[in-house]
This record gives sequence, structure tokens and C-alpha cells, in this order.
Amino acid sequence: MSKRALLAKIIQDIRASYWFLPTILVLLAIVLVQVTLRIDYSAQLLPDEWRTTQVAGARAVLSVIAAAVIGVAGVMFSLTIVAVSFASGNFGPRLIGNFMQDRGNQWSLGILIATFVYALLTLRAVQSPFGSEPSEAFVPHFSMLVAFGLTGVSILTMIYFVHHIPEIINVSNISHTLGRRLRDAITALIDGQPEDAPDSQVEAPANAQSDGICLAGDGYIQTWNLGRLTRLAGDNDLVVEVCHEAGSFVSRFTPVLRVQSDGGIGDDLRQELRDCFAIGPKPTETQNLLFVARQLSEMVARALSPGVNDPFTAINCLNWMYVGLGAAACHGEGLKHRPRGRVLYPTVTFDDLLEATFANSLPYIRTDSLVMKHLERLLERLISETGNDDARASLEAFASEVAETGG
Repeated sequence: MSKRALLAKIIQDIRASYWFLPTILVLLAIVLVQVTLRIDYSAQLLPDEWRTTQVAGARAVLSVIAAAVIGVAGVMFSLTIVAVSFASGNFGPRLIGNFMQDRGNQWSLGILIATFVYALLTLRAVQSPFGSEPSEAFVPHFSMLVAFGLTGVSILTMIYFVHHIPEIINVSNISHTLGRRLRDAITALIDGQPEDAPDSQVEAPANAQSDGICLAGDGYIQTWNLGRLTRLAGDNDLVVEVCHEAGSFVSRFTPVLRVQSDGGIGDDLRQELRDCFAIGPKPTETQNLLFVARQLSEMVARALSPGVNDPFTAINCLNWMYVGLGAAACHGEGLKHRPRGRVLYPTVTFDDLLEATFANSLPYIRTDSLVMKHLERLLERLISETGNDDARASLEAFASEVAETGG
């Protein structure tokens, strides 16, 4: 993949990782200990009343801080794994990424590990007197004071974490988080439509040659560069059709692009077009609006399974689907397909969102009359609230299907 696509994928992976923020905090702790030790080495910067701790006492205190903090960090990490296992087993394995990306977990783990590293490096700087010069003993008093402060922050972090873990595995909070992200993604997609976009697709020459382009690997399309693809199409007089959107699984034999040109395309241009895409082993939210919608649908399916039988969780998920569909129908001009000049690519429409939410959940909803009635009420509200004629027609058709099949 190209440098731009690779960079976009790396940034996406870093933001979704569990290790990045704790690593940054550890590096900051290493820098901080160098600064505080420099202050300690400059004895004139510290008042005499601060320099009262003896070498043995300093070592004992710093050892206790380091041992206690790393022990608590281990327990916190174990609690995180338990929470992730519980959530994946009860709400779906696709939700694991949501817990690993949780900033509260990352900050909590990072603060404790950073405190451990700081205490350990400060402990290393403590020197006992040796030889005939007692002045060679060194105790970093200011660094110890900072270590006490970090210990206090760690205690507050532990209290926060104990409260945070039950919150993030609360099913209402999970559905709320997914629903809010779905709504925000929909409104951002609608607001982000360029005002100067062409009104129609550029037509290819009558005798244009069509070439299919496959990617170099197998996996999910995680991100693609529309701007780069548009520039390549304009500079080389191409009409490009993107056959598979972000989130689609493709193999190295799957044509991802259909390129129409006057005289064919060379190998270099073919590689540049291919490099506009980045693939990975799993789908992500990036440029993939329906990913979050399908997570809500998966929660409905698991909540209404015979082994769980939790209709109220399903109702909660339907409520947030209703919020997303309302935004797709009523915010701005709504979700609809818009052609884009020389590049024709799949765009999420209201019908796609309806299919990924209510329609995908319908087979499971039919098994529970309580959830079925709630779905009918939500459809009635959506039909009455939307001013978008196309969205209303889709909702009315779906409501008729619901009524015919078990309403």
C-alpha cells in the first residue's frame, strides 16, 4: 500500500490500540525523573528542611511505592481482561475493540505503570555512603516528593477504575455509547458532503477500455483515499468505479476498482490506484458507518437468543437504532447517494442503514411479542417525524412487512 494509505492505517491502528497511551505516559515518566533528579543534583535549589530523609528510609519508601503500584496495575489489567471476556461472551466479540479503546482503561493503566517506572528510576539514583567520604551519600529528596504526588494520583486512579469497570460493562451504557457513535457518524457524514461536488457522474468515452484492479492481499478494506483516487482519475482522464466500500472483505482476486480509460492503464498507474487502499484482518469504524449499526443488531440477536432472553436490552438497542435512523432521515438533506465526478463509489443510504439495523434484527425480534410491539411503535414515530419522502416510503414499506409477518 502507498505511504499515505499506510500512514492512515498506522494512525488508525494506534488510536485503536490499548498500549499507545500507557507507553506515552511511561516515556513522560522517564523524562520527568531526569528533570527532578537534575533539580536534586543542584542542592542549592532545595531548602535544607527538605533534605531530612536517610538513604535506608528513601530506599524503603520507594520500594514500597514501586511494589504496591505494580501490584495494583496487575490487578487492574486482570479486571480489564475479565470485563472484556464478559462483554464479548454476552454482547458479542465485535465489542472487544470498544473496551480496548476505552480511554479510562488506558489512562488508568498508564498512570500506574508510569508511577512504577518513576519510582524505580528514582530508587536507582539513591546512593549509600561508601569509603571515607560520607558526603557521597545521595538521596533525591525532590524526586521522592514527586513520587509521593504520583502515588496520590495513583490512589485516585484506582478509586476511579473500580467505579469505571462496572460502568463500561453495563449494557445500557454499552448501547448508549454505540448509539451515540452511530448518530455522530451519521451527522458527520451528512455535514461532510462537499458543497462543490459535481451533480452527475462523468461519462467514459464511447470506446473506453475497462480494467479491473485487485488489491495485493486478502482481508477487510479498512481505509481508502478518495482524494488521491480523484486526483489520479483527473490527471489520467479516467472514470473509476469503486466496487467495494470500506468494511468489505476482499481477496487478491476480487476486483476492487473498475477503471475506464481511453487506451488502457500502465502498470505504474495500476499500482498507484491499488495503493489508495489499505486492508487489514478485521473491519473497523473508519469510513464504515454500518459497522456500529451491525454491532447494535448483534446485541439484539444475543439479547433475544434462548440462552439469554433479555427483551429489555433488545428494546434499549432498538431505541438507539431509532435515534440513528432519525438522524439519517431528518438531519440536513439526509443520507442519500450522491455521484462524485470521475469516481463513482458506494455511499451509505437511508435504506442501507434501515437494512443494517431494524431489518437485520427483525428475525430475532419476531420471537418476542414485547420487542415486536416496541418496534412497531418506533416505526410509527419515525414515519410521523421524518419529512424526507424517500425515507418515509422506505419506512412505510418496512412497517408493512413487519405487520404482515407477525405484527
